[in-house]
Amino acid sequence: MQKLLLLGDEAIAQGAIDSGLSGIYAYPGTPSTEINEYVQQSKEAKALNIQSSWSVNEKTAMEAALGMSYAGKRAMVCMKHVGLNVAADPFINSAITGTNGGLILLSADDPSMHSSQNEQDSRFYGKFALVPVLEPSNQQEAYDMVSYGFEISEKLKTPVMLRITTRLAHSRSGVVRKEKIAQNTGSMPENTRQFVLLPAIARKKYKALLLNQQVFESESETAGFNKYIEGRDKRLGIIACGIAFNYLMENYPDRVVPHPLVKIGQYPLPHQMIEKTI
Repeated sequence: MQKLLLLGDEAIAQGAIDSGLSGIYAYPGTPSTEINEYVQQSKEAKALNIQSSWSVNEKTAMEAALGMSYAGKRAMVCMKHVGLNVAADPFINSAITGTNGGLILLSADDPSMHSSQNEQDSRFYGKFALVPVLEPSNQQEAYDMVSYGFEISEKLKTPVMLRITTRLAHSRSGVVRKEKIAQNTGSMPENTRQFVLLPAIARKKYKALLLNQQVFESESETAGFNKYIEGRDKRLGIIACGIAFNYLMENYPDRVVPHPLVKIGQYPLPHQMIEKTI
C-alpha cells in the first residue's frame, strides 16, 4: 500500500477519507484546523463528493455531523479543546440518542497552551458523556483509529471521541494507507424516536447507555491498540497513553527486549513493564 509522510492532523483526515467519510464539519482552531483544510484541498475527497465545511461555531458543527450520522452516513466533527465547551450540549446528548452512521468527534487538546487561553483535558468530557475515547500515540495510530472509530460507532451505535494533542497534530511521520472503504448509503434506523429526547424516551436511552458501559470496556480490551510489554525488570510498571507513550519510548532507546506480543521494530521496548492503553 501507499506510504505517505503526514502531520498527525493530515493522517486523521486521510484516514477519514479512506474510511468511507461522507461529511466533515469543523470550526477552525489550532491544533485541529489542518484536518478540515486537508479534506477541502484533497482531490480524492472532491472526487468522492465528501462534504466539507466550516461552521459558525462548534455547536452547529456538531449538530451538522450528528444529522449526517442520523441519516446513516459516516461523519466527523473537528474542534480544539475549548471548542468542546461550546459543543458540549449536542455532544452529551448524542451519547443518549445514539448514532446511525459512524460519528467521530475530534478534540485537539493543547497542553502547555501553545496557542490557547487555557489547558483542558477533553477526556473528561468523554467520561462525562460515557462514550468511548481513542487516543493515538503516533501518526499511524491516528490514521488507523479513525477507521476503527467509525466501525465501533456503527457497531455500538454511539459517538466516539478521538483525542489528540498539539505535538501529535503538528509532527510528521510515515503513514501506510489502507484500501479505501465505500461510503454508506443513506438509511434510517427502525426506531427514529430514539433521536427525540423527550424525558420518557431519554430515560430509557440513558439506561441503555449505562448498560453499554460493560460492552465498551470489553471492546477496549480486544481493540488491538492496548499493549502489554514485559521486560526483565519488574520493579517498576509504567502506564502510558497517547503521545506520552511516544515520549516514553524516546527515553528508552537502547533497552530493547523482544516480547512475543509485540512485533520487533514496531516499537522500541524499554526494560521495564509497560502497559499501553487507549
